[in-house]
Amino acid sequence: MRIGGTGIIGGGLGGLAAACTLAARGHKVTLLEKNAWLGGKAAVLEDGGFRFDMGPTILTMPRVLERIFAEAGRELSDYLTLVRLDPQWRCFYDDGTVLDLRETEAEARAAIGALSPRDTRGFDDFMAVAKRLADVSDRFFFWKSVEDLKDTMNLKANMSLSTLSDVLSLRMHRTVAGQIKRNIADPRVRQMLEHFIQYVGSSPLGAPAVLCGIAQMQLGEGVWYPMGGTRAVPVALTRLAEELGVDLRTGVDVTRIDTEDGRATAAVTAEGERLEFDRIVSNMDSVRTYRELVGGATWDSFSRGRTREAACSGVVLYLGLRKAYDHLAHHNFVFSRDPEEEFGAIYDRGEPAPDPTAYIAAPARTEPGVAPEGGEALYVLVHTPYLRDRHDWSRMLPEYRRVILDKLGRAAGMGDLEERIVVERTLTPQDIHDRYKVLNGAIYGLASHGKVMGAFKPGNRSRQVRGLYLAGGSAHPGPGMPMALMSGWIAADTLHQDATANAPVVAAQ
Repeated sequence: MRIGGTGIIGGGLGGLAAACTLAARGHKVTLLEKNAWLGGKAAVLEDGGFRFDMGPTILTMPRVLERIFAEAGRELSDYLTLVRLDPQWRCFYDDGTVLDLRETEAEARAAIGALSPRDTRGFDDFMAVAKRLADVSDRFFFWKSVEDLKDTMNLKANMSLSTLSDVLSLRMHRTVAGQIKRNIADPRVRQMLEHFIQYVGSSPLGAPAVLCGIAQMQLGEGVWYPMGGTRAVPVALTRLAEELGVDLRTGVDVTRIDTEDGRATAAVTAEGERLEFDRIVSNMDSVRTYRELVGGATWDSFSRGRTREAACSGVVLYLGLRKAYDHLAHHNFVFSRDPEEEFGAIYDRGEPAPDPTAYIAAPARTEPGVAPEGGEALYVLVHTPYLRDRHDWSRMLPEYRRVILDKLGRAAGMGDLEERIVVERTLTPQDIHDRYKVLNGAIYGLASHGKVMGAFKPGNRSRQVRGLYLAGGSAHPGPGMPMALMSGWIAADTLHQDATANAPVVAAQ
């Protein structure tokens, strides 16, 4: 069936962002989503009067969303109410220490200095590095299709002392952990700052130092909660897409992309329907797009390039409690006793950490309606390795659940947690793999490991297939809510540039 225009495979945040941007620029857009809902991992679970965000729970860099809505001349505030959080995180340690990452840099410095006076200056030094890296990322890395270094800056055309300074600032010889260790002495403060890298599901011991810029993106621009939960973000984007005339089709499972003479021409569904488009955006995992949807010589070519390793996965416990824990903040980290032991287990040995870091979202602090009065709707995430053949989470989950609850009781003052639970649901790496068509159950797309190339993901304009564009957390610029949204905008902007450059010129009458 000839449909024409642009077909978008997958209605996650990247796919919705691409759909809205293209439609705002006048393109005919058809979006195909295999699940019954739009938003991908940003789904919702409701049970027994409790409401849980199932996937991402932390929103940063709201300017990305603002830019997408501005494409259509709309104000984000007309679609979404955002509340800025303070503290951004509350951190719990095995030794009983509690440390808040405060909402402003000055307040964060004061809290860190109260715990470790010698690190006040070190925090300033670290944030100076983070600000420089965030600035370089914004100018050379974001808002355009990037796959490797040559896409970031034209050194031959633009070589100058300023450009050389920007290149050197990337600190390609250092990891995130290495940079933080240079600035910070206290291991507890280090552990907190290293955890910015968990937004991309990677180890600070292997991720490039340029990703320290995430600290400035959060401390400089805030942590925000959309009223209605992070699920409210895809709901707002869906409303915008509908207003712009996007054809949204759920329950449509695309199993193949047809190509002709190296160009994407059609999406083929599990039912055998062939939908022909002028161009295609895939919001499916980038590796699985090439391997499963395109295949053949194209997959061979893609797979001969860089090794693409999945980022980590995770176990999520959705816990409805009859009684709230008043000492929790909206976002909390309960840190492992030994980060090197934790990261070695997850990223080197491919096994669940014996003493993991647990992230807890307690959104009733900001939106009481997520739970019955006096109760709590907790989201508890523990990172795990991506799926291996030896992992059987139907067997592993009960024992690991006990490890997680013991950790929360021991380090976060939640010893009676089991007694408070009235609703409990879970999500395992196998569930994530099956539900979202991601690579090996990865939550965050592809790992960001490697001092030079670790920050680079497959570009938004395919180098293997003309007319194919990539969006989502496994494409440039990477995972996390703002980056997945940005990837959709970049895919749309790149497609629009290509389409208008090749459009026939109509002579004036």
